[in-house]
Amino acid sequence: MSPHLRIARPVLDLSRAVAQYQQGLGLEELARFADHDGFDGTVLGFRGADFHFEFTVCRTHPVTPSPTPEDLLVFYIPDPQAWIERCQAMRGAGFKDVESFNPYWSQQGCTLEDADGYRVVIQRAAHPVPRSSAES
Repeated sequence: MSPHLRIARPVLDLSRAVAQYQQGLGLEELARFADHDGFDGTVLGFRGADFHFEFTVCRTHPVTPSPTPEDLLVFYIPDPQAWIERCQAMRGAGFKDVESFNPYWSQQGCTLEDADGYRVVIQRAAHPVPRSSAES
């Protein structure tokens, strides 16, 4: 069995965050919950993928998002036309272009920021397969 990755993030406006990521990345709603021990949330992802995103708002003790310029989600899109279309979809969803803190991401990518300050890189490249330590 392979592991499944969940990335959980507090947001200020749940509806806005969900709409941005659905429109910008094409994610679909996988689950939703309300007042689960004081939390409302929505889970987004691609059906069958080994990861998903959970966005939450705490009703009783709101948490202000505090991302840094190096807290990144990186999506690799090697096809140039698909890359252009994804970057346009992100902007259309309300993500804004920002300068990458690490200049590496500007070489072949576009760094965008959501309304809560979380950053997403759309990288115009295939994901590099990491070498095992035995290959080094």
